Amino acid sequence: MKLSRRGEYATKALLYLGACDQEQGVSASEIAKRAQIPEPFLNQIMLTLKNGGVLRSRRGSRGGYVLNRPAEQITIGEVARLMDGPLAPIPCASVTAYEPCPSCPEPDACRLRLLMREVRDAVANILDNTSLADLIRKSSTSCTSP
Repeated sequence: MKLSRRGEYATKALLYLGACDQEQGVSASEIAKRAQIPEPFLNQIMLTLKNGGVLRSRRGSRGGYVLNRPAEQITIGEVARLMDGPLAPIPCASVTAYEPCPSCPEPDACRLRLLMREVRDAVANILDNTSLADLIRKSSTSCTSP
């Protein structure tokens, strides 16, 4: 699993947003500026996060983006999968998007597949047990500085 630029930017945007007051929305332009993300790219990312249930948007004077759930309930694994798809390094090791290898006669006995499942499980264990709130606590991110 490789975290793409989309995954990196999504995490940075959520860190900034999670550090802000959730009673008032934060505009995409403010997030882009504070988290140093190109705004057109951020708009696509925010739409994916909104469609994935991580964010919601508000209109009006207190408008902008807010977390759809408490930061404790948003895992980095969820964000990574929304942005980059399955965590497995090869398709035959994936839990959510399994695809057999065309050249493998015995997938259940394949040593490479078994190793890559272990890799996938280790990565998933870390990402699925790390919440946005955990990262916010460990960072210096605030709503006034990225």
